[in-house]
Amino acid sequence: MRWALIVFLVAAVFVVPEASPCQAHGKPSADISRGPDVLDTGEGSLDPGDADISDTGTSDTGPSSAISDISAADISDMAAAGGASDVGIAVLDLQTDQVVSEQGDKPFYSASLSKLILATDALQQQLSADDQDLIHRALSASDDNAMDVLWTRFDGMDAIGRVAAAAGLTGTHAPDDPSQWGEVVITANDMVRLYHYILGSPVRDAVVAALSSAPATAADGFDQAFGLLGVTGVYAKQGWMYYLPSDVYLHSAGVLDNRYAVAVLSTSPTGSWTTARQSINAVAAAVLAKLGVKG
Repeated sequence: MRWALIVFLVAAVFVVPEASPCQAHGKPSADISRGPDVLDTGEGSLDPGDADISDTGTSDTGPSSAISDISAADISDMAAAGGASDVGIAVLDLQTDQVVSEQGDKPFYSASLSKLILATDALQQQLSADDQDLIHRALSASDDNAMDVLWTRFDGMDAIGRVAAAAGLTGTHAPDDPSQWGEVVITANDMVRLYHYILGSPVRDAVVAALSSAPATAADGFDQAFGLLGVTGVYAKQGWMYYLPSDVYLHSAGVLDNRYAVAVLSTSPTGSWTTARQSINAVAAAVLAKLGVKG
């Protein structure tokens, strides 16, 4: 009887509802806003301390920015479309550097979005054919096994800091536990800054090619066709993670029509993948509609 009780308790701790996603953990909630990171100030500018979310001037040389039509109330409504989910949104016009955000500097665990950060660092080094294949798999099919190798091979802990410094990511830092790359801390504002950096760097072609070939089903069998992925004219990196006791992380960060970098980060407290997916899809659809896209 005692052994039966032990087996039951162990099973109860490790059962994950509805799916078996990458990087599931059972640690209590942690303070992930440590260090020099800049928390949300209510401002939506690309650089901390710049103009607020209503600063929507247009480029002198390019077409009018769709961001000009997004008010603070609009983006607040977009986040509210996520229901019970905690949502961070950022939209950056890559031509004008205008940005609007809601909880743009709120820290989230990265789940698989850390793969994009590590790849950005690794691609600036001398790579073997095997290295290149691992990076492609990590970015396209979100292959966790590939990321495990890359995290060790390319000094993941320091790589996060190098990219954060180079790209001006003020709220991004390595995880407290060096073995948990899914616990890299990111913000929505930093994710659009990261794309801005990538698209102006030598790693652009490799990253865009990998993300553009992302399949609907990830390497672990998870359906990663949520948020921005699958929308015409968008390439994106997806992230998902179940964090015990009931937090479901779903993130989608990408580029639309080579003009707008968009990041939608979400945490659902419901423990339901279905509810979390519905939430992030609703938020992403609201964002894309304001940018003139029907997802």
